[in-house]
Amino acid sequence: MGHSPHTATTEELRCFQLDLVNQGASAITINALITGLRFLFEVTLNNPDVLRQMSTIYQPRKIPVVLSQQEVKQLLDAAVSLKYKAALSTAYGAGLRASEVTHLKVSDIDSQRMLIHIEQGKGGRDRQAMLSPVLLHLLRQWWCFGQREQQMLKGGWLFPGQDPINPVSTRQLARACRAAATLAGIKKTVSLHTLRHNFATHLLEQHVDIRVIQVLLGHKKLETTALYSQVAINTLRDTQSPLDLLELATLA
Repeated sequence: MGHSPHTATTEELRCFQLDLVNQGASAITINALITGLRFLFEVTLNNPDVLRQMSTIYQPRKIPVVLSQQEVKQLLDAAVSLKYKAALSTAYGAGLRASEVTHLKVSDIDSQRMLIHIEQGKGGRDRQAMLSPVLLHLLRQWWCFGQREQQMLKGGWLFPGQDPINPVSTRQLARACRAAATLAGIKKTVSLHTLRHNFATHLLEQHVDIRVIQVLLGHKKLETTALYSQVAINTLRDTQSPLDLLELATLA
Protein backbone atom coordinates (compact mmCIF):
# COMPACT_ATOMS: atom_id res chain seq x y z
CA MET A 1 0.00 0.00 0.00
CA GLY A 2 3.01 2.26 0.41
CA HIS A 3 1.86 4.19 3.48
CA SER A 4 1.52 3.87 7.24
CA PRO A 5 -0.86 1.11 8.43
CA HIS A 6 -2.86 3.52 10.58
CA THR A 7 -4.11 5.23 7.39
CA ALA A 8 -5.15 1.97 5.67
CA THR A 9 -8.73 1.76 4.44
CA THR A 10 -11.23 -1.08 4.44
CA GLU A 11 -11.09 -1.28 0.65
CA GLU A 12 -7.29 -1.51 0.63
CA LEU A 13 -7.36 -4.43 3.06
CA ARG A 14 -10.10 -6.16 1.06
CA CYS A 15 -8.03 -5.80 -2.12
CA PHE A 16 -4.98 -7.13 -0.25
CA GLN A 17 -6.86 -10.33 0.61
CA LEU A 18 -8.14 -10.69 -2.95
CA ASP A 19 -4.59 -10.26 -4.24
CA LEU A 20 -3.42 -13.07 -1.95
CA VAL A 21 -6.13 -15.33 -3.36
CA ASN A 22 -5.18 -14.44 -6.95
CA GLN A 23 -1.54 -15.25 -6.19
CA GLY A 24 -2.58 -18.73 -5.06
CA ALA A 25 -1.82 -18.29 -1.36
CA SER A 26 -3.09 -21.18 0.75
CA ALA A 27 -5.94 -20.87 3.23
CA ILE A 28 -3.45 -21.43 6.07
CA THR A 29 -1.26 -18.54 4.87
CA ILE A 30 -4.19 -16.17 4.38
CA ASN A 31 -5.76 -16.99 7.74
CA ALA A 32 -2.42 -16.50 9.51
CA LEU A 33 -2.01 -13.09 7.88
CA ILE A 34 -5.55 -12.08 8.85
CA THR A 35 -4.86 -13.10 12.45
CA GLY A 36 -1.79 -10.86 12.45
CA LEU A 37 -3.72 -7.97 10.91
CA ARG A 38 -6.47 -8.36 13.50
CA PHE A 39 -3.95 -7.95 16.30
CA LEU A 40 -2.38 -4.95 14.56
CA PHE A 41 -5.62 -3.06 13.89
CA GLU A 42 -7.72 -4.17 16.86
CA VAL A 43 -5.08 -4.09 19.61
CA THR A 44 -2.17 -1.94 18.47
CA LEU A 45 -3.99 0.68 16.37
CA ASN A 46 -7.42 0.41 18.07
CA ASN A 47 -9.18 0.50 14.71
CA PRO A 48 -11.16 -2.76 14.35
CA ASP A 49 -13.73 -1.35 11.89
CA VAL A 50 -11.20 -1.31 9.06
CA LEU A 51 -11.25 -5.12 9.01
CA ARG A 52 -14.98 -5.53 8.51
CA GLN A 53 -14.64 -6.78 4.92
CA MET A 54 -11.92 -9.31 5.70
CA SER A 55 -12.84 -12.84 6.69
CA THR A 56 -10.98 -16.06 7.28
CA ILE A 57 -11.19 -18.86 4.72
CA TYR A 58 -12.76 -22.19 5.61
CA GLN A 59 -10.21 -24.99 5.71
CA PRO A 60 -11.69 -28.43 5.06
CA ARG A 61 -10.37 -30.96 7.55
CA LYS A 62 -8.67 -33.84 5.77
CA ILE A 63 -8.51 -37.37 7.12
CA PRO A 64 -4.93 -38.17 8.18
CA VAL A 65 -2.81 -40.69 6.31
CA VAL A 66 -2.71 -43.95 8.25
CA LEU A 67 0.09 -46.47 8.12
CA SER A 68 -0.23 -50.01 9.38
CA GLN A 69 1.95 -50.91 12.36
CA GLN A 70 4.08 -53.01 10.02
CA GLU A 71 4.60 -50.00 7.75
CA VAL A 72 5.62 -47.87 10.74
CA LYS A 73 8.14 -50.55 11.74
CA GLN A 74 9.56 -50.62 8.21
CA LEU A 75 9.87 -46.82 8.18
CA LEU A 76 11.64 -46.66 11.54
CA ASP A 77 13.99 -49.52 10.64
CA ALA A 78 14.88 -47.68 7.41
CA ALA A 79 16.05 -44.52 9.21
CA VAL A 80 19.48 -43.48 7.95
CA SER A 81 21.11 -43.22 11.41
CA LEU A 82 20.55 -44.18 15.02
CA LYS A 83 19.85 -40.54 15.89
CA TYR A 84 17.06 -40.27 13.34
CA LYS A 85 15.67 -43.69 14.24
CA ALA A 86 15.46 -42.57 17.88
CA ALA A 87 13.93 -39.19 16.95
CA LEU A 88 11.31 -40.67 14.60
CA SER A 89 10.52 -43.37 17.17
CA THR A 90 9.95 -40.62 19.74
CA ALA A 91 7.48 -38.88 17.42
CA TYR A 92 5.55 -42.13 16.99
CA GLY A 93 6.07 -43.73 20.40
CA ALA A 94 5.05 -40.66 22.39
CA GLY A 95 2.84 -38.87 19.85
CA LEU A 96 4.97 -35.72 19.79
CA ARG A 97 4.89 -32.84 17.35
CA ALA A 98 8.02 -32.20 15.27
CA SER A 99 8.99 -29.11 17.27
CA GLU A 100 8.49 -31.01 20.52
CA VAL A 101 10.86 -33.76 19.38
CA THR A 102 13.57 -31.37 18.21
CA HIS A 103 13.54 -29.33 21.44
CA LEU A 104 13.82 -32.24 23.85
CA LYS A 105 16.75 -32.10 26.26
CA VAL A 106 18.38 -35.14 27.83
CA SER A 107 17.00 -34.02 31.20
CA ASP A 108 13.42 -34.16 29.82
CA ILE A 109 13.54 -37.98 29.84
CA ASP A 110 12.26 -39.16 33.22
CA SER A 111 13.05 -42.87 33.36
CA GLN A 112 11.91 -43.14 36.98
CA ARG A 113 8.34 -42.03 36.26
CA MET A 114 8.45 -43.19 32.61
CA LEU A 115 7.48 -39.76 31.34
CA ILE A 116 8.77 -37.26 28.81
CA HIS A 117 8.57 -33.64 29.90
CA ILE A 118 7.46 -31.33 27.09
CA GLU A 119 8.48 -27.77 27.85
CA GLN A 120 6.52 -24.98 26.18
CA GLY A 121 4.72 -27.10 23.62
CA LYS A 122 1.97 -25.82 21.34
CA GLY A 123 0.21 -22.85 22.90
CA GLY A 124 3.14 -22.31 25.28
CA ARG A 125 1.96 -25.11 27.58
CA ASP A 126 4.09 -27.63 29.44
CA ARG A 127 2.82 -31.20 29.45
CA GLN A 128 3.86 -34.79 30.11
CA ALA A 129 4.05 -37.46 27.41
CA MET A 130 4.30 -41.20 27.84
CA LEU A 131 7.68 -42.96 27.75
CA SER A 132 7.44 -46.59 26.70
CA PRO A 133 10.08 -49.16 27.76
CA VAL A 134 11.00 -49.83 24.13
CA LEU A 135 11.48 -46.13 23.44
CA LEU A 136 13.54 -45.70 26.62
CA HIS A 137 15.81 -48.58 25.53
CA LEU A 138 16.29 -46.99 22.10
CA LEU A 139 17.00 -43.56 23.59
CA ARG A 140 19.60 -45.07 25.89
CA GLN A 141 21.26 -46.73 22.89
CA TRP A 142 21.35 -43.38 21.10
CA TRP A 143 22.62 -41.55 24.20
CA CYS A 144 25.51 -44.02 24.63
CA PHE A 145 26.39 -43.76 20.94
CA GLY A 146 26.07 -39.97 20.87
CA GLN A 147 28.28 -39.59 23.94
CA ARG A 148 30.89 -42.00 22.60
CA GLU A 149 31.02 -40.28 19.22
CA GLN A 150 30.93 -36.80 20.83
CA GLN A 151 27.76 -35.91 18.95
CA MET A 152 26.00 -34.78 22.13
CA LEU A 153 26.83 -32.28 24.84
CA LYS A 154 26.45 -33.43 28.41
CA GLY A 155 23.02 -32.30 29.58
CA GLY A 156 22.33 -30.75 26.16
CA TRP A 157 19.86 -31.46 23.37
CA LEU A 158 18.62 -35.02 23.05
CA PHE A 159 18.77 -34.72 19.25
CA PRO A 160 21.45 -32.15 18.41
CA GLY A 161 22.12 -30.75 14.97
CA GLN A 162 25.48 -30.83 13.18
CA ASP A 163 26.64 -28.28 15.73
CA PRO A 164 25.59 -29.89 19.05
CA ILE A 165 24.99 -26.46 20.55
CA ASN A 166 21.81 -26.31 18.45
CA PRO A 167 18.99 -28.87 18.23
CA VAL A 168 18.31 -30.72 15.01
CA SER A 169 15.92 -28.66 12.90
CA THR A 170 12.39 -29.76 12.05
CA ARG A 171 13.38 -29.52 8.38
CA GLN A 172 16.25 -31.98 8.86
CA LEU A 173 13.96 -34.34 10.74
CA ALA A 174 11.29 -34.07 8.04
CA ARG A 175 13.84 -34.94 5.37
CA ALA A 176 14.97 -37.95 7.39
CA CYS A 177 11.36 -39.10 7.69
CA ARG A 178 10.72 -38.84 3.95
CA ALA A 179 14.00 -40.60 3.19
CA ALA A 180 13.10 -43.46 5.54
CA ALA A 181 9.65 -43.81 3.94
CA THR A 182 11.24 -43.98 0.49
CA LEU A 183 13.81 -46.57 1.58
CA ALA A 184 11.03 -48.60 3.21
CA GLY A 185 9.10 -48.63 -0.09
CA ILE A 186 6.05 -46.88 1.39
CA LYS A 187 3.96 -45.35 -1.39
CA LYS A 188 1.66 -43.31 0.83
CA THR A 189 2.36 -39.61 1.36
CA VAL A 190 4.23 -39.58 4.66
CA SER A 191 5.28 -36.60 6.73
CA LEU A 192 6.70 -36.29 10.21
CA HIS A 193 3.23 -35.45 11.52
CA THR A 194 2.00 -38.76 10.08
CA LEU A 195 3.81 -40.52 12.94
CA ARG A 196 1.90 -38.48 15.51
CA HIS A 197 -1.38 -39.22 13.70
CA ASN A 198 -0.59 -42.92 13.73
CA PHE A 199 0.26 -42.89 17.43
CA ALA A 200 -3.29 -41.70 18.12
CA THR A 201 -4.95 -43.97 15.56
CA HIS A 202 -3.18 -47.11 16.72
CA LEU A 203 -4.01 -46.36 20.36
CA LEU A 204 -7.65 -45.96 19.41
CA GLU A 205 -7.54 -49.30 17.61
CA GLN A 206 -6.22 -50.80 20.85
CA HIS A 207 -9.40 -49.49 22.53
CA VAL A 208 -7.61 -46.85 24.62
CA ASP A 209 -10.15 -44.31 25.89
CA ILE A 210 -10.25 -41.31 23.55
CA ARG A 211 -10.03 -38.93 26.52
CA VAL A 212 -6.74 -40.56 27.53
CA ILE A 213 -5.48 -40.08 23.96
CA GLN A 214 -6.55 -36.44 24.14
CA VAL A 215 -4.33 -35.92 27.19
CA LEU A 216 -1.40 -37.80 25.63
CA LEU A 217 -1.58 -35.64 22.50
CA GLY A 218 -2.00 -32.40 24.43
CA HIS A 219 -5.22 -31.48 22.63
CA LYS A 220 -7.35 -28.76 24.21
CA LYS A 221 -10.54 -29.96 22.53
CA LEU A 222 -11.86 -33.52 22.40
CA GLU A 223 -13.28 -32.90 18.92
CA THR A 224 -9.72 -32.58 17.59
CA THR A 225 -8.84 -36.02 18.92
CA ALA A 226 -12.15 -37.46 17.70
CA LEU A 227 -10.95 -37.05 14.10
CA TYR A 228 -8.90 -40.23 14.53
CA SER A 229 -12.02 -42.30 15.07
CA GLN A 230 -12.67 -41.86 11.33
CA VAL A 231 -9.46 -43.67 10.40
CA ALA A 232 -9.17 -46.30 13.13
CA ILE A 233 -9.81 -49.22 10.77
CA ASN A 234 -9.83 -51.95 13.41
CA THR A 235 -12.34 -50.02 15.48
CA LEU A 236 -14.63 -49.51 12.49
CA ARG A 237 -14.32 -53.14 11.43
CA ASP A 238 -14.97 -54.53 14.92
CA THR A 239 -18.07 -52.38 15.52
CA GLN A 240 -21.31 -54.24 14.93
CA SER A 241 -23.84 -52.55 12.71
CA PRO A 242 -27.37 -52.22 14.16
CA LEU A 243 -28.54 -53.93 10.96
CA ASP A 244 -26.86 -57.12 12.19
CA LEU A 245 -29.21 -57.19 15.17
CA LEU A 246 -32.31 -57.31 12.98
CA GLU A 247 -33.87 -60.56 11.84
CA LEU A 248 -34.76 -59.61 8.31
CA ALA A 249 -37.14 -61.76 6.37
CA THR A 250 -35.46 -63.78 3.63
CA LEU A 251 -36.61 -63.32 0.06
CA ALA A 252 -37.69 -66.30 -1.98
